[in-house]
Formats: sequence, C-alpha cells, structure tokens
Amino acid sequence: MSRVTVDTSAGAWASVTDVVGQIWQAATTPVAAPDTSVVMVTAAVAVAVVLVTPVWRVARHVVTIAHEGAHALAALLTGRRLSGIRLHSDTSGLTVSYGRPRGFGMILTAFMGYVGPGLIGLGAAALLRQGYAVGLLWLLVLLLTLMLAQIRNWFGLWSVLVSGAALVAVSWWLEPQAQSAVAYTVTWFLLLGAVRPVIELQAERSRGRARSSDADMLARLTRLPGLFWVVVFLLVTVGAAVLGGLWIVGPVGD
Repeated sequence: MSRVTVDTSAGAWASVTDVVGQIWQAATTPVAAPDTSVVMVTAAVAVAVVLVTPVWRVARHVVTIAHEGAHALAALLTGRRLSGIRLHSDTSGLTVSYGRPRGFGMILTAFMGYVGPGLIGLGAAALLRQGYAVGLLWLLVLLLTLMLAQIRNWFGLWSVLVSGAALVAVSWWLEPQAQSAVAYTVTWFLLLGAVRPVIELQAERSRGRARSSDADMLARLTRLPGLFWVVVFLLVTVGAAVLGGLWIVGPVGD
C-alpha cells in the first residue's frame, strides 16, 4: 500500500496570507465619513461614558491602557530598557523601565502618561479625517498586540485581551458603517477621557494623596512644582480634545 502525504503547511500559509491581505485592504481603503448626526451621537456617547461615574469606572481601564502604553513607548524611544507593564483592577497601572534615573529620557517617560491618551486620540482623529476609520481599529489591535508582550500580571493580560478581542470582532464582522461609528466613539472617548484623570489627579493631590504620581515625580526631576505639571497635563489634554474635535467635525480640506 502506498502512503499518500498531504502537505497542509502550504494551505495554512495561504489562508493566513489571505486573512492578512483582507485586513490590509480593509485598513488601507478609505471609507466615507458618517453623517454629522452619527458623529454627534458618538460624541454624546463618549461624553456620557466619561461623566457617568459608574460607567467611567469600567471604561477608565481603557484610558489606563493608553496611559501605561504611552509611558512604555516614551521609555523605548528614549533608550530606556522596558521591564514590564502592570494594570490593576482599581484602574491604576505601573510601567517599569531602567536607565538613567534623571535626564530627558526619564522626564519624557514620566510626562507622557497623562497626556498619552489625548495624544493617541488626536492621532486617531487625524486618521478619521482622512477616512481611515477601519484602519484605525486595526492599528489599535496591533498596538494592543505589541503591548501584550510587556504585560506582567493577570488582570493586565485580561484587560488587554478583552479590549483587543472586542476591536477584532468589530473590525472583522461588523458592517463598515458600524465599524466607523465604533471608531468615532473610541476616538471621542480617548480625547475626552484623557481630561478627567488629570482632574482626579489634582483632587487626590489636594487631599495629600498621590505623592508618587507622575506630576510629583516630574517635580522631583525638574524642581518645578507638581501643580505646574498638572496644569501642563490639563492644557495638553484639553488642547488635544479641542483640536481633535475640530478635525473630526470639520470638513476635510480646512
């Protein structure tokens, strides 16, 4: 009896290539912006999520992921060695990196946390302005996938996996109109949700808490008061929200 050997590797590779090709085509193909009414509804949803405290307590985990991811990216870009990221159930987080204890690298790493979500939202608004709503969703999936390699606790792993799985489900199975609506909602939430943690930070500082916060770390690194850094965080996040909002609602070409 002769033996028939079936090589499945070529078929599997072809399937993977086909999936990647579909993702790439969807991500790089501009889609029409939704109606203004849809854009306003997505903004209203984001505002409600930020302002309604019980909902915010859950949604804030997304802001924490962006916050710690911004710390990590700044550390890598300034030549620091990234050791890991931890995300906690109380919406706090910790990013550990090694390098010079002072200097530009450490200052930028500490600075980027609170402004990171707003700046990410601003970048997302720029992509939406060019019609890349689906591309934005897949880019966020990619960033979360890269972040997974640095997560060092189970809750953090769960948070990133759930966020990534939700984005994959939206990006793969929903219709383009629904995908666009989700992309706009996420962008609005990042822009608006970046502001509330800064206000909460100063509220904690005014009670004598949060002495190890990013603002207080920057105060020790630069000898500028922590309140100065809180004000800078607020200016950057509010500025990103205003500019990003104008990019989203303004006609392309302005």
